Amino acid sequence: MNPLISSVYPMKVIEVRNLHKRYPNHVAVRDVSFEVAEGEIFGILGPNGAGKTTTVECVAGLRVPDGGSVRVSGFDPQKDRAELRKVLGVQLQSAALPEKIKVWEALELYASFYPEPADWRELLERVGLGHKRDAAFGKLSGGQRQRLSVALALIGRPRVAVLDELTTGLDPQARRDTWELVEQIRDSGVTIVLVTHFMEEAERLCDRIALIDAGTVAAIDTPAGLIAQVGGEQRLRFRPSAPLDDSVLLALPEVREVTRSGEQVVVTGGGNLAHAVTLALAHNQIVPGDLRIEQATLDDAFLALTGRKLT
Repeated sequence: MNPLISSVYPMKVIEVRNLHKRYPNHVAVRDVSFEVAEGEIFGILGPNGAGKTTTVECVAGLRVPDGGSVRVSGFDPQKDRAELRKVLGVQLQSAALPEKIKVWEALELYASFYPEPADWRELLERVGLGHKRDAAFGKLSGGQRQRLSVALALIGRPRVAVLDELTTGLDPQARRDTWELVEQIRDSGVTIVLVTHFMEEAERLCDRIALIDAGTVAAIDTPAGLIAQVGGEQRLRFRPSAPLDDSVLLALPEVREVTRSGEQVVVTGGGNLAHAVTLALAHNQIVPGDLRIEQATLDDAFLALTGRKLT
């Protein structure tokens, strides 16, 4: 948790109130409200089509809301566009550059849009692309393209950066490298709004998370706070060494449910679940092979709060 947001009265840099956005065939955002405090990484987490990107496009002034209000550092994204550009940097999932434009050309072009831009040469090194200065955009890997997108979002020295589905399509190592970059950006004083559908990403990076489903906010809390709403649920997975009747485990007060996946038994419950189950198995002379103990996750919290899994 960033100490900058631990104050009783943190400064709000984004305020969204009762946001609505309708398209001809569907309502994308029904009634979204949230606040982002200075210095935090605020996550907007939900499945594809939940309204996440539409929400941040309204925050960035790229979409006109049909209802509600948005303020970024006190500015209205629709009425105060010039002022908004000075405080907000945006990296959108759909953004793309010409295949033949060189990395340095893209940065120099974007720098020309601002009266006092960051030094793009220094920024290039900061995002780890110094060695790709003369490379064409079309020759960059997925992770390198995302790093360039982040650099372009930071070129105007923003107070707030919106990063939309930053690691979609990246391999595991590139994803973790990008996470480290996001943390470095926050540590430099930039408040970040991170849009994602990756649970691990949200849990690793975000100080607080808004769970969005079907255009509405299901809950806002810290990752630990959202997981706590599941009630401390645990799961045990194992392969029994001998036939096992479910009733043996269901008789235990700690056990809520027993399911099977092929040869694997999955036991869900609470309290001192692992001790109770292993004791019962030992009593029945059954050895739990490949035993794994799993705590509740953000995925479990999303399922508990929305009634469906995040996919």
